[in-house]
Amino acid sequence: MRNVEYNLIVNTVEKMCMDANYFLPEDTFNAIRNSYEIEESETARSILEKCIENAEIAANENMAICQDTGLAVFFIKLGVDVRIVNGRTGLIYDAVNDGVASGYEKGFLRKSVLSDPLYDRKNTGNNLPAVIHMELTDGEAIEIIIAPKGGGAENMSRLAMLAPSDGEKGIIDFVVETVRKAGGNPCPPVVLGVGIGGNFENSALLAKKALLWPAGERNSDERYDRLEKLILDKVNNTGIGPQGLGGRVTCLSVHIEWQPCHLASLPVAVNINCHAHRHVKVVI
Repeated sequence: MRNVEYNLIVNTVEKMCMDANYFLPEDTFNAIRNSYEIEESETARSILEKCIENAEIAANENMAICQDTGLAVFFIKLGVDVRIVNGRTGLIYDAVNDGVASGYEKGFLRKSVLSDPLYDRKNTGNNLPAVIHMELTDGEAIEIIIAPKGGGAENMSRLAMLAPSDGEKGIIDFVVETVRKAGGNPCPPVVLGVGIGGNFENSALLAKKALLWPAGERNSDERYDRLEKLILDKVNNTGIGPQGLGGRVTCLSVHIEWQPCHLASLPVAVNINCHAHRHVKVVI
């Protein structure tokens, strides 16, 4: 059994919150650069150039890439041989939330969480609670991934319970139509996470997990790799372009996560991320 100090997790998460919002990941930065090289519209090229410049200024000045510093979304793999010690309760959930509150305060990051979704829409003042997805694994390590998620892109995400007979074409049409309806709202060029299978709620989680892939990474399953390419090609033929002002590049990357599902169902979820495709991973 390995003991991990509560405050080590707090301090790690605090730094992750700031790093994720200050520094655009290299894979995303390179994807935007590559898009600039292939984009044909002068307006679109100008926008992509500004995205690159914005990311460079944010990194150099230690300031947020975007004013929407997002919900703090975490995917955590906790080794079963880890014990959290010397904390308020010893729970990793509390340590992560303490780290988020501290990171968003010290990092001058906008707090975007409301205490009640409908009747008492008051800011919690600390960006809590974080959204935490936990998985138990073998070993003595803790893997923490943060993916801050802005409201503009999240609002454009959709889920459908397709008929099994809809098949591949139905999935492609649903994803493309989702992007088409979103237009410029999610600040394209976007990254698309697509979840296929599982059930109603699990397909949405699969789509969110798909956004954790590095931009441009190939799917190890050649069937889904081909499907990703088909979707990417059709989305980029919509002409929506950067910021919805037209162009060749509407989407930087498409990633699919899938699971077995019920024989009567074909759940499909699309989680859209903006061009500020933020994610940081740390292993303790």
